[in-house]
Amino acid sequence: QVQLVESGGGLVQAGGSLRLSCVASGRTFSNYAMGWFRQAPGKEREFVAADRWINGNTYYADSVRGRFTFSRDNAKNTVYLQMTSLKPEDTAVYYCAADLRGRGSRQPTDYDYWGQGTQVTVSS
Repeated sequence: QVQLVESGGGLVQAGGSLRLSCVASGRTFSNYAMGWFRQAPGKEREFVAADRWINGNTYYADSVRGRFTFSRDNAKNTVYLQMTSLKPEDTAVYYCAADLRGRGSRQPTDYDYWGQGTQVTVSS
């Protein structure tokens, strides 16, 4: 079992920044891949960023590349999503997820555990 708890969401004006955190517990954190996804009202859950345990690389959706930064602190069992230059279209509930097979996939169905989500609202 893996438990994931996100925090750091909130209301911010367009152009602002937020940093999301996701703390994991229950298994050896460094052995699995982590991803960030988001879901806006009426839309499907979409990939934002992830790392791949096998090679340590980080991957981003085209819509956030250059604005968002994924990072991981294995000593704290925590991953972060630093979001800058936020846009109203970034408004969504943001979820972190754990992939025990280490793939860092863009597909939500490839992840084994999910956090409860944190709301990010960007006003224009």
